[in-house]
Amino acid sequence: MRNHRGLLVGTALAAALVACASSASAQTTVPEDDLSSQESQSEITVTGTRIQQPGLISTSPVTTIDSGEIRLQGATNIENVLNRLPQVTADANENVSNGSDGTARVNLRNLGSNRNLVLVNGQRLLPIQATDVNFLPSFLVDRVDVMTGGASAVYGSDAISGVINFVLRKDLDGVLADVQYGFSNHHNDDQARRALISASGYQNALSSPIDGQRFDANIAVGKNFADGRGNIMAYFGYREVQPISQADRDVSACALDPTNNNTAFTCGGSSNNEFGLFQPLTGPNAGTAFNNTRDGAKTWVPYNSSFRYNYAPLVYFQRNDKRYTAGAFARFEADPAAEFYASFMFMDDRTNSQVAPSALFQGSTFRVNCDNPLLSAQQGQLLCGGAYGTAASQDLFIGYRPVAAPARPRRDDLRHTDFRVTGGVRGEIAQGISYDVNGLFSRVLFNENYQNDIDPVRANRGLQVVNVGGVPTCKSVIDGTDANCVPLNVFQYAGLSSESLDYIYSPTFTRGMDKETVLSGTITADLTSYGVQSPWADQGIGAVFGVEHRRESLVFHADALAQQKGTLESRGKFDVTEFFTEMRVPVFENRPFAQELTLTGGYRYSKYSTRDEGISTYKGEIAWAPIRDIRFRAGYNRAIRAPNISELFAAQGLGNISAQDPCSGASPTATAAQCAATGVSAAQYGNIIECPSEVCVAQGGGNPALRPEQADTYTAGVVLAPGFLKRFSLSIDYFDIKVRDYISSIPASLTISQCIETGDPFFCSLFHRDPRNGVLFGEQGYVISTTQNTGSLKTSGVDIGANYAVDTGVGGFSLSFIGTWLKELRTEPLPGLGSYDCVGLFGPTCGQPSPEWRHQARISWSDTTDIASVSLNWRYIGPTKLTNNTDDPFLTGPAYTLNASLPAYSYFDLALTAKVENVTFRAGVNNLLDKDPPAIAQGLLYSFGNGNTYPGVYDVAGRTFFIGLNAEF
Repeated sequence: MRNHRGLLVGTALAAALVACASSASAQTTVPEDDLSSQESQSEITVTGTRIQQPGLISTSPVTTIDSGEIRLQGATNIENVLNRLPQVTADANENVSNGSDGTARVNLRNLGSNRNLVLVNGQRLLPIQATDVNFLPSFLVDRVDVMTGGASAVYGSDAISGVINFVLRKDLDGVLADVQYGFSNHHNDDQARRALISASGYQNALSSPIDGQRFDANIAVGKNFADGRGNIMAYFGYREVQPISQADRDVSACALDPTNNNTAFTCGGSSNNEFGLFQPLTGPNAGTAFNNTRDGAKTWVPYNSSFRYNYAPLVYFQRNDKRYTAGAFARFEADPAAEFYASFMFMDDRTNSQVAPSALFQGSTFRVNCDNPLLSAQQGQLLCGGAYGTAASQDLFIGYRPVAAPARPRRDDLRHTDFRVTGGVRGEIAQGISYDVNGLFSRVLFNENYQNDIDPVRANRGLQVVNVGGVPTCKSVIDGTDANCVPLNVFQYAGLSSESLDYIYSPTFTRGMDKETVLSGTITADLTSYGVQSPWADQGIGAVFGVEHRRESLVFHADALAQQKGTLESRGKFDVTEFFTEMRVPVFENRPFAQELTLTGGYRYSKYSTRDEGISTYKGEIAWAPIRDIRFRAGYNRAIRAPNISELFAAQGLGNISAQDPCSGASPTATAAQCAATGVSAAQYGNIIECPSEVCVAQGGGNPALRPEQADTYTAGVVLAPGFLKRFSLSIDYFDIKVRDYISSIPASLTISQCIETGDPFFCSLFHRDPRNGVLFGEQGYVISTTQNTGSLKTSGVDIGANYAVDTGVGGFSLSFIGTWLKELRTEPLPGLGSYDCVGLFGPTCGQPSPEWRHQARISWSDTTDIASVSLNWRYIGPTKLTNNTDDPFLTGPAYTLNASLPAYSYFDLALTAKVENVTFRAGVNNLLDKDPPAIAQGLLYSFGNGNTYPGVYDVAGRTFFIGLNAEF
């Protein structure tokens, strides 16, 4: 695909413009005290509870991001805002290309994006296995509440690590418009990397590219009617993002591999190279790897790593994207006892991932006849020996990648068409007694068109060629099997014609549909007016009683070619009926040493169609404020996560995984005895081909016998808001979450390391090597990694949040801070097999960096008229060490001097704002100092690694500039 650079006017962003400085302060964990004072006269709904009472404050730790903070970041992708929070670990995002499904997800506490629940206005966003925050119109987000800890008693399954609740703006009376343009610019000056790339014969990135342009335009129109008893509001949005290729950044311009002693980088790549690798599986040279020469001659020479192909330049570092959103909200109060409300939200999102051109990949078995006229005599003798020139055929692995024109890169066209409808009626049926009966239906339609991929069946036909009157002709043309077959000349560099490529390029199509239906009814009671209260409290007991029924279904179809390549169809459904209650008891209020003492409890019973037994979840919380200035809070939650449809019903199949085979290569890193335990024969040892590009194969799939996960969450904290220091607040909260029977597959990297290091029969039994040559890729070589209830996950740590604002003669200053100290991030792969802790580590098994400390801090200034402001944000990511170099038997691997550790990173972001009547302007630069991301060897990148780094954790595009406006009339 052509890399659009856009018609960029060379503007360095001028100073300017919008929002008030106080917007940044809403990031921290303590705004609920301010909230209670501002809204004490009205009933509000607080994330983490369904109880509605005046001045209600959440007992659970809640971090809030408001709309002002979103605009100060120049964010058009809401996941980028959340990924900055120290509680969040990057998940699927726009910087993932190969293997992306096109969605954006949130991973709270690094327990997995499927273990936190995403809500919109307190209701589920989309089916859990299809959650995509791209669906949200970010310009209408009033605030985002991020609640730590289990909340299944309140919201049902999936809320194990916490809840992310997007509260959208409502009751607009007028017109709201928001427009923003941005782009990226990076100064490529990594001289060591550029020298390495040049020495390898590859092209360096431009010195200062301008790319990754993004445009976002949104409008909403609303109108109050019936004296404010009704409101209707509609919105429309358009977003377009241009791609960034790995060729455009020093860090990613070539695939980085370590040298043999793991002390320095080299430009590596794939053994599926443009010249062509051949490994006979039978015949006189079975197991020997040959390569076509570089000069285009039909000559085979022994394969060596210098033939590897640099697949990096064409891979997207940032996917292109085009998104349309639309929706409407309406409410009408016919009577205080009956307010009708409804909403409709829609998204059509198209994105493309792009990777290197396809190949005849090693692992698929190809067959070449010994009288193929496209073979030279030398090639024929090496392949067939004495059978050369006969009609006999030989099986072989081929790694031949056509890259010269007219070859084309592979493109994955991903489209999500989603909609969500809600409706209900609510009202007060007696003083303090209200009800809410509502329904939700959402549907996610997924379409995928994978283009320019080589069909191995057609490729095999094109390799069965005979001489007919001096013209190489496919056997399938002669016998009528395939009249369109075109012979494939893979026996020399650039030997494939455009007709050959058109014949073997075959697109695949897959499509899926997720649906969710939720019916819910609640009765909420504030019993103050009925005198049902503690004798020492002013407020009465608050209670909620409810019932909910939810049904989810999934259907996934793949065309014949996609199934032939390993994509399997699946379908399934389940439903659950739940009964729940919640109660809040103010015990003391306005008493000596007990300004507040409140107890809260909740219970939910769930009956799933996939299980005979019901499941109970519950919670208990306490809040105590001895004086107004200090408030202590603590809670316990028992939460569950029922297996989703994919985990239950996905068909088993083969897929690529990032892994290294320690038994491959001429000099394996594992001993013969260690490799024998994985299924390597004595004859195979030292002759096994490496997994191409360090990508091996695993067998995955669903399991209908899965049990729900169970989690216990403990939180305890303190909130300080001293009266002598106005507009200051500080919160410190401890969290401890343990998940048992967590649903997962055993990581292939863990299986490999445990079998090699310990010889454990359980792990060694999960190897299924290709019996012909011992490889761990292709159709018959893989590591078994199906879904099952495994061991446990545990994380604990401390969140610290602070806000302070002060007015001076030169304007107002505000400070906000939020940080997380990670004490523990422990995984027990299987009960009784021990565990490993990933705090402060990255690499195989642990995946993305999990620093012990992360924070972000913002300081803002606004002028005395509150028209203009300047804001500086500091993002800090602590240092991490490589798992391989630890002494933990679960984590050890080949020692690395290179990438032994990643340093601490600090990013600085500048935003300027100004307001002119009803129009607010904003401009800013993220990654102000243009800091390079860390370069990491390909074999050490796991879980969303791309371009020799972790783009969800570190800024990869360089400086990103934005300018925009928000207008309301």
